[in-house]
Amino acid sequence: MRNVFASKTAMDGGVVRRKSSDVARIVGRERFLDEIERRGFRALENSGQIIVICNTDPIRMLR
Repeated sequence: MRNVFASKTAMDGGVVRRKSSDVARIVGRERFLDEIERRGFRALENSGQIIVICNTDPIRMLR
């Protein structure tokens, strides 16, 4: 988990993604989601991937 949030992409407020199964196996899904919430970030899940938006800017669905 430390590696995800210490990455340059995350530190710059970008978007990172990880396989849902890896998150569950390595750190646990709830622990990971709790950390995302603690940081004020948001997460989406699609097709076995967790996408983390590493900033607090508004999210707008396009279609």
